[in-house]
Amino acid sequence: MKAIAEFENLYIHRAPVDMRKNINGLAAIVEAEMKLSLRTSSLFVFCNGRRTLVKMLYFDRSGFALWLKKLDDSKFPWPSHVDEETIAASHSELQFLLEGVSVWTRFKEVHFEQVL
Repeated sequence: MKAIAEFENLYIHRAPVDMRKNINGLAAIVEAEMKLSLRTSSLFVFCNGRRTLVKMLYFDRSGFALWLKKLDDSKFPWPSHVDEETIAASHSELQFLLEGVSVWTRFKEVHFEQVL
């Protein structure tokens, strides 16, 4: 597999996907649901409903490649409280996700009228 840093764009499909889908099924999701082009230097990331499987799809110059990671005792920290169906991720965010670290939880915004 190409290194994550080699991709210009990383896209996460937030909704769960049937992991029986192969390259053609996932490519159809990229084009129809995510409205993105498969011809770019992009990595497309999908997860199942139980969050125990991740598939990543990309096209290199000679064809499509599909990568799979399965967890036995854990779950991937998937972005469930994000409004967008397609999430543009950074290289570090995807690396954290694959290592089990959630980057989707943010501090809540604080508003104040004056200091002291």
